[in-house]
Formats: sequence, C-alpha cells, structure tokens
Amino acid sequence: MKQIIAMGGGGFSMEEDNPLLDLYILAQSKKKKPRVCFVPTASGDADGYIRKFYRCFEKFECETSHLSVFKAPVDLEGFMSEQDIFYVGGGNTRNLLILWKEWRIDELLKRAYHKGAILTGLSAGSICWFEQGVTDSIPGKLSSLECLGLLKGSNCPHYDGEKERRPSYHKLVENGEVTDGYAADDGVAFHYINESLHRVVSSRENAKAYLVKKKKGSIVETEVHPIYLKESALI
Repeated sequence: MKQIIAMGGGGFSMEEDNPLLDLYILAQSKKKKPRVCFVPTASGDADGYIRKFYRCFEKFECETSHLSVFKAPVDLEGFMSEQDIFYVGGGNTRNLLILWKEWRIDELLKRAYHKGAILTGLSAGSICWFEQGVTDSIPGKLSSLECLGLLKGSNCPHYDGEKERRPSYHKLVENGEVTDGYAADDGVAFHYINESLHRVVSSRENAKAYLVKKKKGSIVETEVHPIYLKESALI
C-alpha cells in the first residue's frame, strides 16, 4: 500500500500543542514503533526546525532521525531504505526540488514510497508530491512550480492562512498555469492511498479543503469538509 499525507499547514512546526495530525500520520504505519525521518531541506536544514522535530516526536511511540543534504549519511541509499515515514518540512520548494535531484533524494523517495514508506509533510512538504504546486519560492510573488508528480493535479497550501493564496490559485488555474487541484486550509491533510484520495482530515474544527477547477472559463470551488480528528476514532 502506497500512502501520501499532504498537509496544507499544521503538524508539530505550526501546532506544537495540537499533535492530532502528527498522531494521525503515525497511526497509518503498520509498525508498532515506526521509524520517522524528518527532511528539512526546504528550510536549508535549519537547526531550530530539526530540534523542534525531535522535541515534539520524542513524546510519541516512534524512532526518530533526520536527513540533511549538508551532512548527508555516508550510505544515503541504505539510510533511506530503513525509514517507514518521511516527514518533509516547509520552506522553499524550488530549492528543495533542486537539491533533491542533485542528491538523488527524489529518486530514493519514490523508491521508498513504492516499497511502502509513507510520504508526508506540510507546505513545501505537501506540494512537492503533486504534479504542480502554488509556491512562494520566488520572493515577492506566488507562482506555479512543476513538482514530483506522484499525485495528479495541483496543490495549494495555507489557503486560509495567507490572504493571497486563494486569489493567486484561482488565477493560476484560470490561466492554465496549473491544472485543477486541491487547496487546504492550515490544519487540513489530504490522505492518498495508491494515488487516490482516501480521506481528508483536520486538526482544527472549522478548517476546510477545496477542489478548485476551471469549468467553461470560470473557476468553480467545491468545499470539502474534513473529518475533525479530535472527534474521530482514527488516532
């Protein structure tokens, strides 16, 4: 079973006192104590981000590690083959994709995914899995970005968290710069199984997701109501 859990925002880096999404991710692994590898490439492997990951995940039943492109393991392929969950942090998606390609991390992630490792993350760690994403990687504007293409369509995170996200996504879809796709408020995650959307979940009671499509020259936005994890039995 192949799984991707793409978060618009949330998780330990945005909701340290609300672990619902992180617990949900861990619950999807078949392992009693899964190996979780944090991938902070998009942040430039920021030390503070890495420390926060360890501080938050040491409370959970899992084994933790992180993957740095600046201090890479000697046996990168062997290290990555041992992981059960790859958790990709936020930051600059364009830089992330360039560095991953240079180090073959994109190739190794795809290989791990097809062998059953869960791919997850927020913001940059969400859009990277889709064909295209809406990114602020270029300073001063939101633009389209070609991504890994494991999931069909486009993706826009932080839909309610940043006021320019919604109008920019609409414009990009309308102009044909990105294909139809899904947008997520902060705290919302799309859970895909075998490249099909399985369910949408949220750590915030009123957060929403949206299917954004171009139809007859106009943008049609269809609201998707996530399962609120605090009131579910999913974790």
